[in-house]
Amino acid sequence: MSALMANLKERAGRLKTETYALYLVAQDPRTPWLAKVIAAAVVAYAFSPIDLIPDFIPVLGYLDDLLIVPAGIALAIRMVPEPVMAEARERARAGFAEGRPVNRSAAVVVVITWVVGLCVILAIAWKVFS
Repeated sequence: MSALMANLKERAGRLKTETYALYLVAQDPRTPWLAKVIAAAVVAYAFSPIDLIPDFIPVLGYLDDLLIVPAGIALAIRMVPEPVMAEARERARAGFAEGRPVNRSAAVVVVITWVVGLCVILAIAWKVFS
């Protein structure tokens, strides 16, 4: 059982590194614009406190964390030129080696995006149901 837990911890660490690398890729001018958009969306969703399917829903709640995020990461990685991705991975590893990277402005952007999205949904619902 401890081998399974070690394997899961190692995979989770790689997923964090890949996600942070995609964050760096989204800021790199050598990254194609579509890859930037997809990478930014994947990173925002991965770090967002709001899930497509809430975690409290049994079994289904964790499907987005287990399927959607890794699939989005895989898609974004395939769209990024290999030299850019390799450099971003190295920078991500270095960032984690120095301590946990923190970007408060990215967190603010994610929160604002979700608040605006919620306001739009509420405004549409208000017009439809009133």
